[in-house]
Amino acid sequence: MAYRVDMIPGRDGATERTRYLPSQSTALLTDKYELTMLQAALADGSAARHCVFEVFTRRLPAGRRYGVLAGTGRFLEALAGFRFDDDVLSWLSRDHVVDARTVDFLASYRFTGNVAGYAEGEVYFPGSPLLTVEGTFAEAVLLETLALSILNYDSAVAGAASRMTSAAVDRPCLEMGSRRAHEQAAVAAARAAVVAGFAGTSNLEAGRRYGLPAIGTAAHAFTLLHDDEEAAFASQVAALGPGTTLLVDTYDVRRGVERAVAAAGTGLGAVRLDSGDLMGLAVEVRRQLDGLGATGTKIVVTSDLDEHAIAALAAAPVDTYGVGTSLVTGSGAPTCGMVYKLVAREAASGRLEPVAKASTLKTSTGGRKVAGRRLDQDGRGLEEVVATGADLSLRSWQPPEDARPLQVQHVMDGAVDTRWVGASGVQAAVRRHAASRDELPRGARRLSAGDPALPTSYITV
Repeated sequence: MAYRVDMIPGRDGATERTRYLPSQSTALLTDKYELTMLQAALADGSAARHCVFEVFTRRLPAGRRYGVLAGTGRFLEALAGFRFDDDVLSWLSRDHVVDARTVDFLASYRFTGNVAGYAEGEVYFPGSPLLTVEGTFAEAVLLETLALSILNYDSAVAGAASRMTSAAVDRPCLEMGSRRAHEQAAVAAARAAVVAGFAGTSNLEAGRRYGLPAIGTAAHAFTLLHDDEEAAFASQVAALGPGTTLLVDTYDVRRGVERAVAAAGTGLGAVRLDSGDLMGLAVEVRRQLDGLGATGTKIVVTSDLDEHAIAALAAAPVDTYGVGTSLVTGSGAPTCGMVYKLVAREAASGRLEPVAKASTLKTSTGGRKVAGRRLDQDGRGLEEVVATGADLSLRSWQPPEDARPLQVQHVMDGAVDTRWVGASGVQAAVRRHAASRDELPRGARRLSAGDPALPTSYITV
């Protein structure tokens, strides 16, 4: 969300103070150099040149074997709000960010180009053409920061979440990281986690906005509020029913379990463990619950979990994992290193010609890209095939017979395909990720450091 700035009179009527109000415009979620490049291009006549920009990453985070694309739907939603309204235009003029000609251009800015790319939820590798933005230079260059800020963060969270849900196998993972992130990043993180297989989130705005299952019952504060644990449990059961989850480690875990079953009966939904030796406690609590007749009561564990801690609990009688800090920070990889590069532009002949950066350690491959993934007879990935070449040839290129195409159309002539946004877009991404991760070769989901699970080969057509 962006903010609108209003200047309002002070109490004495002589001074002014600033009030920040929510704005629906996303146009200022960008860097200044996008607008100064536009100003220069408008002045020299190159702003209308047809261009192709590409989002890709040169490498995966250290030790990761695959990445997960997330945030595409959020980018498309933000694109719809990428408008320079009167408040924004006034500020650009007042602070001399760009000249009057550029402000006039921005007043009628609308993206009318095309966007294609990997479907959200798809796994990816170094060099994968994740997003292709095509339009005039003036239209497309402004979207760089917006696209990267969304895709880099969301994909970092989704990459971590995929490793966690893979380690959890069939046990549900729940997102609980809102208090460890910026308030808007928390919503994005919850969405990205669900894309990568998490079963629900504690964040209500994410639940409302994207139709995600909302989870949560009580914290230690609720137990401490009451005179004793019995009163706290009785109150929670009275309000939420016996199927609730009771937090049993505020004082003594064994007594907490006894009191929980006494309050809710043997139909108690779950108990939560949030501290201590989770492996040992889970074994003891399972034995205790079964001895009390609460054989159907589940055990939820929280407390600074990451994918390695989840894997270490594989043999424990744990039913559900709640994950917070490690998830919303990408579990050590808080960004994906994605870049947004110009790969083709209109030449004097009117044809698109490839362009590429040659800087040391930051090289890129010029030209529009089309990608497919080769699969073996068991449906397991063999390699990523990225084709480039003459623009007309690429438009008719088809992947090899043993490969499936990886790119879909997101925007056509400025119109967003609504299949990829909102709650339905999230569910499409959930399905895509599950299917895509299942295609990875055996060993690709190990948590130990390793090379990318699939090699990428480039061909010219």
